[in-house]
Amino acid sequence: MNEDVRNIVLGVLATGVSASFGWLGRTYLWRRRLRRKQAFFGLPGNSECLLVVNRESGGERAVHRFDVFALLELSALIKDCGAQARILSHDQTHQGFGDRTEFCVGGPYSNRRMDAHLATLLPGVVVNVEVEPSPVRGMFQIGSERYVSEVGISEYVILARLTAGEGGRPVFLFCGQRAITNQAATRYLARHYESLARSHRSGSFVLLLKVVNSQAYGPDVVELVADVTREARTAPAAAPAAS
Repeated sequence: MNEDVRNIVLGVLATGVSASFGWLGRTYLWRRRLRRKQAFFGLPGNSECLLVVNRESGGERAVHRFDVFALLELSALIKDCGAQARILSHDQTHQGFGDRTEFCVGGPYSNRRMDAHLATLLPGVVVNVEVEPSPVRGMFQIGSERYVSEVGISEYVILARLTAGEGGRPVFLFCGQRAITNQAATRYLARHYESLARSHRSGSFVLLLKVVNSQAYGPDVVELVADVTREARTAPAAAPAAS
């Protein structure tokens, strides 16, 4: 073997080794990112989770199209984690929490499961559930603060990750004043889950988001109003008994 052939062989071998190390490095980083994503969502490979669906306000069985879009975005997250989703209607979910990750979509006026979660897990959150149109319809009260929506202009949604129950799997809540805000919250989670995981690790959090000008921008323009974890999880003080 002359020197030129030897140099060619060595070059090919060096290229192969470099490519192998590059492939191994990319695979390691991809797997580490996947494990972090699975840990944040509580979705190890081949696990099952629950997607709890609400009904359209004022309808019997219909699901609002924006809530359908929200479920599709969540389904993509679940698939990326290698898990499977079981879809249940809000009035068919007769089980506890913690054994499986749960994604619950919709306000308490259209989702009984959400109503139960707010009462049990977020006692500091009160939602106006009046059916008749009024200026305070859908208003959030979190602690001492009130958040009233201006339809199509500024609307609010609660995005929460809560760990409770024996299994320790999280419950994700998307509790909005309108269906489009539910989709906005799922999209926000899909875009920011990595920063949320860094900020909150595997712990619970409750975020209040504002959807800006949804009549023009749809669910895309979302602002973080505040982290209201402490206020939302603290039950209001009992009124003093009358003498």
